[in-house]
Amino acid sequence: MFGTPSQTVGPYLRIGLEWLDDGDLIKQASAAEIPGRRITISGKVIDGNGILVPDAVLEFWQADANGAFPTLDAERKPTQAFRGFARICTDSNGGFTLKTIMPGATDGPNGQRQAPHIGVQVSMRGLLRPLYTRVYFPDTPANAGDPLLNAVPAARRGTLIANPTADDTFTWNVVVQSVGAYVETAFFDF
Repeated sequence: MFGTPSQTVGPYLRIGLEWLDDGDLIKQASAAEIPGRRITISGKVIDGNGILVPDAVLEFWQADANGAFPTLDAERKPTQAFRGFARICTDSNGGFTLKTIMPGATDGPNGQRQAPHIGVQVSMRGLLRPLYTRVYFPDTPANAGDPLLNAVPAARRGTLIANPTADDTFTWNVVVQSVGAYVETAFFDF
């Protein structure tokens, strides 16, 4: 017998993958139920030809404002009302918006502290496997000591840092492959 050959995901990737919310992790709760700085991250997914991807799926996973993950850190007492996970399908213009709270610093491997970040999984047509990356935030002193962020070459580190556009609003794009003025987002093998 022969194994089933692998195939790329798509062309109808998003069918059945929509999450029941709209990428808003904080709309159902008050500031007292989910403490922390409320932020919005918007961006686009851009493919290797410089074309916006209208059917990508992004999954975001993050800690609460105290650095506790909802399902992993029972001893740190994570915020009960905060799910910490969102699945967002890009719109017809390749765009996405995540409304959440600023995550706190977390414990990493070997007890090293990690700067506040949001983990991101990218799935889209043409990929055999999802891509994994992170969103970090500018002007965060902990960025200087984050082991994963500092493992990325300095020339590409900026692809992981969201750009502030207004109070509590950031932009961050996912570029699947460098093309023209677009520099490929740094991706990780986890």
